[in-house]
Amino acid sequence: MQIQVSQLIVKFLQQLGVDTIFGMPGAHILPVYDDLYDSSIQTVLVKHEQGAAFMAGGYARVSGRIGACITTAGPGASNLITGIANAYADKLPMIVITGEAPTHIFGRGGLQESSGEGGSIDQTALFSGVTRYHKLIERTDYLTNVLNQAARQLVSDVPGPVVLSIPVNVQKELVDVAILDKLPTLKPLPKLQIAPQLLEQCAEMIRQAQRPVILAGYGCLQSAQARAELRRFSDHLNIPVATSLKGKGAIDERSELSLGSLGVTSSGHAMHYFMEEADLIILLGAGFNERTSYVWKQGVLNPSKIIQVDRNVAQLEKVFKADLAIQSDLGDFLKSMNACCVPQGLEPKPRPDIAAFKRHIDQQNIVHDMVIFGDKFALVKTLFARLEQHFDEGIVLVDDNIIFAQNLYRVKADDLFVPNTGVSSLGHAIPAAIGARFALKKPMFAILGDGGFQMCCMEIMTAVNYQIPLTIIMFNNQTLGLIRKNQHQQYEQRFLDCDFQNPDYALLAKSFGINHFKIASDADCQRVFELADFHQGINLIELMVDQDAYPNYSSRR
Repeated sequence: MQIQVSQLIVKFLQQLGVDTIFGMPGAHILPVYDDLYDSSIQTVLVKHEQGAAFMAGGYARVSGRIGACITTAGPGASNLITGIANAYADKLPMIVITGEAPTHIFGRGGLQESSGEGGSIDQTALFSGVTRYHKLIERTDYLTNVLNQAARQLVSDVPGPVVLSIPVNVQKELVDVAILDKLPTLKPLPKLQIAPQLLEQCAEMIRQAQRPVILAGYGCLQSAQARAELRRFSDHLNIPVATSLKGKGAIDERSELSLGSLGVTSSGHAMHYFMEEADLIILLGAGFNERTSYVWKQGVLNPSKIIQVDRNVAQLEKVFKADLAIQSDLGDFLKSMNACCVPQGLEPKPRPDIAAFKRHIDQQNIVHDMVIFGDKFALVKTLFARLEQHFDEGIVLVDDNIIFAQNLYRVKADDLFVPNTGVSSLGHAIPAAIGARFALKKPMFAILGDGGFQMCCMEIMTAVNYQIPLTIIMFNNQTLGLIRKNQHQQYEQRFLDCDFQNPDYALLAKSFGINHFKIASDADCQRVFELADFHQGINLIELMVDQDAYPNYSSRR
């Protein structure tokens, strides 16, 4: 049966399991939109194409499924780039469909043309550094191979964004629907089996260690069974667990064995344990990036022995030498280790008193004036303490601010913490949280500062239009806080282009038709948790922060 390419693309999306697509129509993508009209895929109209990419990324991040977005040619496509780059850095499966000018005007100065011909914008070059696969589909005779390559990148062990750009005339051409039958089964490739001798080596290193510690990273959240297996492994052997920022929540942080997160913006509990106590560090799906490593601080890993396990072979020994490096899915590895604990005779280690260790470090921080949050952050502490206590069920925190929740909120077993890692773009939290809520029906929070809020606040109307419950926690200090902190610490308080005036957020919320709460006291905070509807409402919580309050850490920048 012959169908239009536009209809084939929609059927391909359905075959990939796409049920929601975020975007904005334009003349050069209307054939695909017209076929979406009769499909089972829900379309979501955004306010800016960057928001569409962030929404697709948020959807993919919390669901593990393929996120999708769609735009027209030219600026529609180029406006996606930051969101696509974020998905590329976070290795998120995302398919992007963009329109293009008709092929017969390539090189002649067509409206919004991005073919690269005749001096026009070269969209392929624009996307080449932030996609796993990008194709400008100028004809249909190789369409089967294009779709095959796209699908393979989306379901690979290291997925990433795929962009298919289709000229409007090609969208209208007829092709055989049997093209879809020629595609291979769109399932992940079989996982690598772990060699028994590697498991034995790992068990032997753990047996010989006196004070092993685990650093759990994002890989422990990507694998479906890794969190439960990590808890079993840690509890059975009494091994304390720290996480990277992206791995926060890999273990319930209320556990007696939780050290919190390791990183330059953290309290320092995990860093001191690594440097002063550990003789074996087991890195599970954790990169040793700038944040985690304290800007690659000497001594964080040394002189301990190191076991590194990661599903991405490119991460193994990327920035340090491991005594044992294993490529494996983290869930499979931990399940195998749990199964071999008894046969290998692995006895539990003496249970460390992590609470006492944390108290000791806190006292040292006070003595050496290294406490990360002073008295000026009392309201922020109160907010996160109440947030942690308020919910019995799991919640999702999509966090652009990072430093407050990283230290002040203990992620529970059913929570999801989604920090703005990737390319760390301001303006990410609100659209990413909206996309996440389409995939996961849990209380959803977007956390960000007032600077980032003004980059993305119009996407609140997307939540309003589609009745998406969302609570936004915005820190109002009338400044770009990180920039002001660095100019205070390193540039002799020569403040430039960091401070600004804010709108009246109560009036802004009223114009959106959403709830507004302002927190300037403990009583205000209590009122929020008495009155706010976190399950069905759309809320803007404005928390006032002193402009001259600076977290006590240095990023060495």
